[in-house]
Amino acid sequence: MVMDIFDLKGKTAVITGGGGVLCQSMARELASRGANVAVLDIREDAAKSVADAINAIGGRAIGIGCNVLDKESLEAARDAVIGEYGVIDILINGAGGNNPRATTSSEVCRADDLKSAVDGFKSFFDLDPDSVQSVFNLNFIGTLLPSQVFGRIMAEQGHGVILNISSMNALRPLTKIPAYSAAKAAVSNLTQWLAVHFAPVNVRVNAIAPGFFLTDQNRFLLTDEKTGELTARGNTIIAHTPMGRFGKPEDLNGTLLWLVSDASQFVTGIVVPVDGGFSAFSGV
Repeated sequence: MVMDIFDLKGKTAVITGGGGVLCQSMARELASRGANVAVLDIREDAAKSVADAINAIGGRAIGIGCNVLDKESLEAARDAVIGEYGVIDILINGAGGNNPRATTSSEVCRADDLKSAVDGFKSFFDLDPDSVQSVFNLNFIGTLLPSQVFGRIMAEQGHGVILNISSMNALRPLTKIPAYSAAKAAVSNLTQWLAVHFAPVNVRVNAIAPGFFLTDQNRFLLTDEKTGELTARGNTIIAHTPMGRFGKPEDLNGTLLWLVSDASQFVTGIVVPVDGGFSAFSGV
């Protein structure tokens, strides 16, 4: 009998940010492969909605309201998962996002922008430090704290997999979003650090760096809300994506299954771009 190295039956996966477009697709995929899924989201109704949808089609899932920046909230979620499933095998750190107040209005610094104040215009020099900090906290601290809380369980039991969600911005910083790009670069670096740190206790740590996917956060930055046509920024992204389209949530699932299953049992400390070739294209 040939062993299925992608088999997840009986495994328990915790997914933070599980109510989001990309992570709920991951939750459904893991459940379809036989994993028990704990969907965590700061919006408890969103977490429960995803879990209910999984249970309705024969999977096994629970939805838990959880703040990834609050260790007590994470510990309560951990206890709920252990109480329900008894073990934690997989952690997907999917919570993250940007803040408009940490975003510049212009792609580059122009002399004219410095000479006149335009209402609503935000230069690099106008970025609000608290908003920049909030982006860093959500993406980096929101990865570190769950890795502490759930990673400890894995270290104690002597096995587990952590999968972080980095971003193409970590490899090729996008204009206008310095805080988000820097925070995701920190997530990629933390992934490598954790991989080395956890190797002796048989906990693997890797990351996926998605390219450009339409989500609730960026949909109307990349497409026009009324016409559905690409915006100027959307057109630029597609022009620099050799496969000529945005990613679909299910495009992440093959890499997801590889990295959380025994198919990658000797793989740790890597960041895998899933980007339609964006990171390979110089633009020329």
